[in-house]
Amino acid sequence: MRFYANHGCFAEEQCIGTNFVVDLCMEVDTSKAQRSDDIADTVNYLSVYQVVKQQMETPSHLLEHVSDRVGEAVLAQFGSVKRITVKVSKLNPPLGGQIDSVSVEINKP
Repeated sequence: MRFYANHGCFAEEQCIGTNFVVDLCMEVDTSKAQRSDDIADTVNYLSVYQVVKQQMETPSHLLEHVSDRVGEAVLAQFGSVKRITVKVSKLNPPLGGQIDSVSVEINKP
């Protein structure tokens, strides 16, 4: 998922913002949906996207904090998610060199 957000420690990042990518890997029992072919029997990706988008709209200084908030929000909203890995990447960070991205990845049971 790609977002434009205002996360960062520098005032410029908080004011101007930059691009971020959020990757999720969720452990979910999909056996019922595999049989039924019904979206009601699994985690709806659109609903997950909306939860992540809401978290990305709230500025944080650290990617660690954003990652944790995203993970906690998804786990709280979707009881069928047993484990989640959240990776938040800041594209083109202002570090004085040519760096494609920096990332933080967390795992939550």
